[in-house]
Amino acid sequence: MPELRFQIEWPDGSQELCYSPSLVIKDYFTPDQVYPLADFLERSRTALHIASDRVQAKYGMPCSLALGQLSKIEQKATQYAELPEPQVKVLRFVE
Repeated sequence: MPELRFQIEWPDGSQELCYSPSLVIKDYFTPDQVYPLADFLERSRTALHIASDRVQAKYGMPCSLALGQLSKIEQKATQYAELPEPQVKVLRFVE
């Protein structure tokens, strides 16, 4: 399966390189696009669950890396939940 990494910028300006075992991320995010935090989280959940499901369909088990990445994203997002209108920018895809 083709892997993909996507680089994001959190509301505080810090950047993170995130992992997906599938190119499905490209269906949910656009480089140089800014997303409200809640929307970013929902898109991440959907895309990374689909990616994990694709791995399960091919290899018989869910992708722990995709689900772990989602957990990291969700944990980090809690730092910004109280900010007024927090946003996450998707900077680029790294294939």
